Amino acid sequence: MKLYYSPPSPYARKVRVAVLELGLADRVQEIETPVAPHKPNEALGLKNPFMKVPALETDEGMVLFNSPVICEYLDAKAGGNRLIPAHGDKHWKTLRRQALGDGVLDAGILRRYELAARPENLRWPEWLKGQQLKIDFALDVAEREAGGWGKSFDLGDIAIACALEWLDFRFANDDWRSRRPKLAAWLAQIATRPTMQKTKPHA
Repeated sequence: MKLYYSPPSPYARKVRVAVLELGLADRVQEIETPVAPHKPNEALGLKNPFMKVPALETDEGMVLFNSPVICEYLDAKAGGNRLIPAHGDKHWKTLRRQALGDGVLDAGILRRYELAARPENLRWPEWLKGQQLKIDFALDVAEREAGGWGKSFDLGDIAIACALEWLDFRFANDDWRSRRPKLAAWLAQIATRPTMQKTKPHA
């Protein structure tokens, strides 16, 4: 299998952590692929029509895109019920937490593009405020629930941990921890995992 990724991408990091946690590293070749919203990578578009990472090319030549789809495929390849519980409340709670982490990233990346790619005189303050509000509300949900998260490490944990460390990476001056001590303590523990250490984002 071939994984097209970019080191700063938190969605690609989700997949890279999943690969390592599932013990599939020897079956997945990582291919670093440059992407930028203002410079479409047309070569990547031949694999993923949206010209985004991550994209996973299977051994059969099918290309999967969208990190939840790729992670589900990898979990199945590893035998299933590893990072995504197969049935019941655990299944839905895992997917819900994945959606919570991905939602933080969705809003955060829109905010990042507005600040990093748009000229200052053309920025939309209300838009920035709205995206930050989504992030704040989502982190408040995570703070209320973090105390009940177990010691297992599933796809929901991966998504939220990658989202929080991406906030640290791209918005280092934003202090999300001060009002969310349970979430901060949870991340401090999760961040020590070798799979998280090995995939830390960099520009």
